[in-house]
Amino acid sequence: MKDFFKFTLATICGIIILSIVSGILFLISIIGMVASESAATKVKDNSVFVLKLDGIVTERAEGSSPFNELMNQNNIEAMGLDDIISSIRKAKDNENIKGIYLEGGIMSFDSPASAQQIRNELVEFKKSGKWVIAYASQYMQMSYYVASAADSMFLNKTGLIDFKGLGGKHQYLTGLLEKAGIKIQCTRVGKYKSAVESMTRKDMSENDREQNTVLYQGIWQQMLKDIAESRKVSAQQLDQLASDSIIALATSEDYVAARLVDKIMYPDEIKSVIKNKLGLDEDDDINQLLLSDMINVDSKKKEKGDKIAVYYAYGEIIDTPLSSFSSEHAIVGTETVEDLLKLADDDDVKAVVLRVNSPGGSAVASEQIWHAVELLKEKKPVVVSMGGLAASGGYMISAGANQIFAEPTTITGSIGIFGLIPNLSGLVTDKLGITYDGVKTNRFTDYESELTIGKDNETELKYVQGYVDRGYETFLSIVSQGRGMTRDEVHEIAQGRVWLATDALGIRLVDQIGSLNDAVKKAAELAKTEEYHTANYPAKKDWFEQLLDNKEEKGSLLDSELRALLGNMYEPVMEMRKNEQRNCLQARLPFLTNIR
Repeated sequence: MKDFFKFTLATICGIIILSIVSGILFLISIIGMVASESAATKVKDNSVFVLKLDGIVTERAEGSSPFNELMNQNNIEAMGLDDIISSIRKAKDNENIKGIYLEGGIMSFDSPASAQQIRNELVEFKKSGKWVIAYASQYMQMSYYVASAADSMFLNKTGLIDFKGLGGKHQYLTGLLEKAGIKIQCTRVGKYKSAVESMTRKDMSENDREQNTVLYQGIWQQMLKDIAESRKVSAQQLDQLASDSIIALATSEDYVAARLVDKIMYPDEIKSVIKNKLGLDEDDDINQLLLSDMINVDSKKKEKGDKIAVYYAYGEIIDTPLSSFSSEHAIVGTETVEDLLKLADDDDVKAVVLRVNSPGGSAVASEQIWHAVELLKEKKPVVVSMGGLAASGGYMISAGANQIFAEPTTITGSIGIFGLIPNLSGLVTDKLGITYDGVKTNRFTDYESELTIGKDNETELKYVQGYVDRGYETFLSIVSQGRGMTRDEVHEIAQGRVWLATDALGIRLVDQIGSLNDAVKKAAELAKTEEYHTANYPAKKDWFEQLLDNKEEKGSLLDSELRALLGNMYEPVMEMRKNEQRNCLQARLPFLTNIR
């Protein structure tokens, strides 16, 4: 018995000591990460910025959390578009950085406009006289589009280039829902508002086919034009190349002959090319800076003059935070309104640029944000910079700005409203045999249950349709007021149709084609200030805030695992999950966007 207590006590002491040591090591790791995160990167002379075209590009990256880094849970690297563009600009201004090396891979964008913005920055970088070189074992289509801005492009001996044009298939769940006895009751305004069709049709409507054809053709022609200019070939040749064969299965010699790349070589050979550019000997090391390093490089430009606020509004527009496995960023109506009103009262802020990258969402939250923009505009200029998407609710919150800028391939418009109400009577009553009966004091006391489990609910649906119709009229009124158009003029170009920004310019939905930087310049002009600097809002969460945000931490880890598990089915599955929690009145893009 004495030995039992002795061994038990020793075990307990061992566990306590192990816990203390583990805690100290964990604390040291956290302190190390915080120190490295806060320390400015020292740029050595003759350095190269290495930008890996691999991962998911979002409007803004919130940064990886300490737990993720320690547990190695970042299966898919998320990169912020703002960080990439800022890093390219800092590399251009830093005399110690001589060039950029692009390493091709599988880069996923929320929209083609994000890819185009990175590409445009690389083109501007080259104007400084510095070089850009690209190399890959495989170029997926969007990463190839970005990399084609390089002075020289190289490919591994057994590499491939995915160059095939744009397109995609929409998923229709109507047949599955019918088998389950579920009928989706649709209320909508706008013949192009096709978001409802994935649950009410089994194929693409002609109106949806029309708008998608115009959209994809417009984006594809812009990509062909950009690639043709850089690769010194005609857009017609490139288009024909994608039509005549499966380029991804071509030989390396075919790629060179078509001028898609300049030369085939192995990784050790590309190192020699870079060393030659830097004037190094074969035994010398290359000073490399990754994106994570560039983020901490001090900008050469100092903050002077008046403050122009750049407020990032990206993701789905929602009333309150959704309970979901997804850690995707969203525009929460109440939080955004509060932030905008604070900017209105901040005397240090002379103008606001609202950076919108959103497919829309809750019509109620969208209208609330629009109203906050109106209040903000009474005190200082507001300029909208549209990113990849500014559609439906994303357009509603933009419509009242003094000026609207958009990227050439921004997807915008989609002025329309819809509602989806599932009727489960076929499943619950017909298949499962569950019936309902009860009492009520008034005719429509139980209208919610009549809509979801009642068979004869045409009267209730008419009321819902009236609610949607009023939402659409409100939307038309907002756009009419903001864009200086009549209600009928807006209705003519609305109907839920999406537009490419270059087309939206001609119908007065946007004012100018330009970048975020162009929008900032316009905001400064409207504020009548010549010397200014920008400040980004809302502030990104630091490591400690992420550490305390337990919900986001779990969402991030689960989201990463689900993406890896579900692959291409991730977005449709998450859409079904979110539909249960969304506001019944939606001003949202008719389709999902995930372009590679």
